[in-house]
Amino acid sequence: MKLQFLGTCAGIPSKMRNVSSLVIQMLQYENECWMVDCGEGTQHQLLHSSLTLSKINKIFITHLHGDHIYGLPGLLGSRSFQGAKNKLQVFGPKGIKEFIDTTLTISNTYIRYPLEIFEIDHGPFLKTDFFTFEAFLLEHGIESYGYRITEKDNHGTLDANKLKQLGVSPGPLFKHLKAGKKVVLDNGREINGADYLGPSQKGKVIAVGGDTRRTENQNCFARDADILVHEATFLQKDEQLAYEHYHSTVGNVAELAKRSGVKALFLNHISSRYSHGVGELLEEGRSVFPNTFIPDDLQSYILKKNGDVVEV
Repeated sequence: MKLQFLGTCAGIPSKMRNVSSLVIQMLQYENECWMVDCGEGTQHQLLHSSLTLSKINKIFITHLHGDHIYGLPGLLGSRSFQGAKNKLQVFGPKGIKEFIDTTLTISNTYIRYPLEIFEIDHGPFLKTDFFTFEAFLLEHGIESYGYRITEKDNHGTLDANKLKQLGVSPGPLFKHLKAGKKVVLDNGREINGADYLGPSQKGKVIAVGGDTRRTENQNCFARDADILVHEATFLQKDEQLAYEHYHSTVGNVAELAKRSGVKALFLNHISSRYSHGVGELLEEGRSVFPNTFIPDDLQSYILKKNGDVVEV
């Protein structure tokens, strides 16, 4: 799993940080590249990365404030102008379809690839062969969601040496055995792939939150996540200000990660009042939850199979 942060600022861009956008690449799965939020200037940020618009096949919008959606019409149009043919799905709160349809119609922008727009509600909204997608309603004054994405558990490692002793060489049969299926060998013997697999590997969980102040739904949304990406607009000393503006503090989110069994926490949506640097925010977060990160724009991280997070 690779995370690339395209925009990490709150509200309006600063000289060092653009407004909200994140790309998640599931590197072990073909054609699984997702964007979460698309603030103004997102496609310009993409020019500084190795990503192309055609690679992105799902976009998740947390809420309809401008710093999370104003880059979307231009990105959709550019994806078409660049010749993308593969389907793109967009998910978001009620109103996202009207926003997209209206801006594309008024600007006379023609989309040449299949575009599907889904308005979501609280709860599971999509299941694929490998992932389950859930939306959790948060508290932000307008409809705002956190997205929880759960990978299907993976079969354990196939014992190739044991199979070679039976005369089974790497090839087409390995694929079926790896899937836990039964196969018939050339000598007529039937073997069960499940008998040659190690312990199953639990699927990864990533939770990406929209803007919110503290709410009960956060606990279910973040529970046991391998990675939690969450806004932290204010320092803890400004908790009252954060509450009044429907936002979270670093301390709020670090406590959430600690009690929820999160493995790694990424803080974004940083107020431009901290344009002098994020050292104080990072110190506050790590004092509660040591495995806390505050990415700069365009920073990328990989979650390795063993659960370690490394910057790339």
